[in-house]
Amino acid sequence: MIRVTIKRESQAIKEITIKGHANFSNFGSDIVCASVSSIVITSVNAMLRVNETCLKYQEENGYLNLKVLKENHIIEILIINMIELLKELEQKYPKNIIIREG
Repeated sequence: MIRVTIKRESQAIKEITIKGHANFSNFGSDIVCASVSSIVITSVNAMLRVNETCLKYQEENGYLNLKVLKENHIIEILIINMIELLKELEQKYPKNIIIREG
């Protein structure tokens, strides 16, 4: 299962951690994993185009950690959009992805 953890400070999203494998299908042909990857990579690339120092990310072996370093209206919209897309995926595939705020 893919686990997404969202951490907030004063309502602002400060950190997002994504780890695990959806186990919807075999590795390399899993549409849930591919969807999560597409959503996150597209969102991160868009944020970095707006401000290349707005976030810090670390990726290794099925683990991704995003830390928001600078906020502005556009970055906030992109983060909210990414989370909403992941939540839609969670609704369609509740056995494969779970999102928690903590």
